Amino acid sequence: MIKEFKEFIARGNVLDLAVAVIIGGAFTKIVNAVVVDLINPIISFLTNGVPFKDLTWTPVKGVDFKYGDVLSVIITFLITAFVVFLIVKAVNKLMPKPVEEETAEELDEQTELLKEIRDALKAR
Repeated sequence: MIKEFKEFIARGNVLDLAVAVIIGGAFTKIVNAVVVDLINPIISFLTNGVPFKDLTWTPVKGVDFKYGDVLSVIITFLITAFVVFLIVKAVNKLMPKPVEEETAEELDEQTELLKEIRDALKAR
């Protein structure tokens, strides 16, 4: 059982996943800091000094919808998704493009051409 566990841990996929989780956690802290320390104060300025976290809507007395936190989480998600999109796009540009497989029709044409060449060589 210990041997199997060592083999499981030594696989590249598990190590890659562990690295991704650690880097993802650090990246989340960066994005949260950008949203909380930069974007939220700008929105607070635009809302006449009301802290972003305190933005609420009270349709009925005693019922508060605290949408400030929800908006903060949505902004964090959008920034994270956009940065991940940019990273994936950059990696795709760096990766070699896969060679397109020839279609069966192209292969048939090539096979026929090779047969004709073979037959012509035999005829000589």
